[in-house]
Amino acid sequence: MRRYIRAFLVCMLFAVFSALYVYSKLFYSDLSVGGGLGGRTFLHRAAASQRSDIGQETRRGPDETGPGDQHWYTRYIMRKAGGRVGTAAAMHLAVVACGQRLEETLTMLKSAVMLSIKPLCLHILAEDQLHASFIESLESWPSSFRSRFNYTLYPITFPHENAGEWKRLFKPCASQRLFLPLILKEVDSLVYVDSDILFLQPVDALWSLLAHFNATQLAAMAPEHEEPRIAWYSRFARHPYYGRTGINSGVMLMNMTRIRATYFKNDMTSVGLRWEELLMPLLQKYKLNMTWGDQDLLNIIFHHNPECLLEVPCHWNYRPDHCIYGSNCGSAEEEGIFILHGNRGVYHDLKQPAFRAVYDAIRQYSFGEDPVSSLLVPLEEELLKTTRSYCGKSHVLFTKRLAHSLANVNRDAQRPHGR
Repeated sequence: MRRYIRAFLVCMLFAVFSALYVYSKLFYSDLSVGGGLGGRTFLHRAAASQRSDIGQETRRGPDETGPGDQHWYTRYIMRKAGGRVGTAAAMHLAVVACGQRLEETLTMLKSAVMLSIKPLCLHILAEDQLHASFIESLESWPSSFRSRFNYTLYPITFPHENAGEWKRLFKPCASQRLFLPLILKEVDSLVYVDSDILFLQPVDALWSLLAHFNATQLAAMAPEHEEPRIAWYSRFARHPYYGRTGINSGVMLMNMTRIRATYFKNDMTSVGLRWEELLMPLLQKYKLNMTWGDQDLLNIIFHHNPECLLEVPCHWNYRPDHCIYGSNCGSAEEEGIFILHGNRGVYHDLKQPAFRAVYDAIRQYSFGEDPVSSLLVPLEEELLKTTRSYCGKSHVLFTKRLAHSLANVNRDAQRPHGR
């Protein structure tokens, strides 16, 4: 009799667990939780089991390892704003934000949205504790500007194996950009920028360079320096690098479909390797010889695959190095600065006041105000105070392209966006 009772109980337990399993599959296959501030929170099926309530979110920073399965990059939790912008015609812009980079990132996004012509899809990869602040800030922007973009927030995560090495590479979260082709698998092309970037020209101008890619090119970047005799890579690098002076990864235009499909030549095997197969072996081989982390890895990759890169002029990635010892960016001298890159923390100290003046002007500008009288004119006045510095001597370059862009914003203010 006991054998029959035990068998009956086992059968009942099996039936209960089977029903729970089927229910969980159905329930978690498309789970969405209504979020505050007009947005919604979407959880991938694989990630749904990690959270049961949006108000009890598990905090995870870059110090923690990513999921342990092979396809870790499919397990992202996303906060996604509702469908104001169709993704088909939109430009995709990605940024990574960690630590104290919230305000800097928002200022970058403000410059992009303010000057953009086509709508934007923003991909913001940030530490979990920054998500609520991003949502609050972005949703507070006036509807006339808010309608120009959609945004998705992702947590910072790395491949489970060697996650510690990736997170410590150069700066916290910096190497996250290397995994964008694997994380954003549905995105065909993308502009990636560091958080210390400011657009002085519409994103559309950079996006249009995709049409200039030839059959082999899959990315566009600017050189690290213009003059090999004083360039860092040509003087100090202990690993292969692209071209004469290397490339800077603070601004990258990528055809990610091509990146995912390409087999890259390398100095480790006689056969080409896919992007996801290439990164870790390169890190293991060169990690003791690298200074700039993920940027060094990109230099190594494009050294062996130069046909894959479109090199763009320095006005697409203008940094203090282009003016700190005298002006050495010829394209900016001719056309003005298209994209300002305030690396070395120059937006937040007094070492390069011209860079800080541009950052402060855009940060302090309020949407809806006249951009010429409220942004451009005060900026020009502040730049005149910086002429004792080398970069300040070139202050005209900082507003040449911006003045043209803001004039277009003013002209278009009276008609609906979405041209």
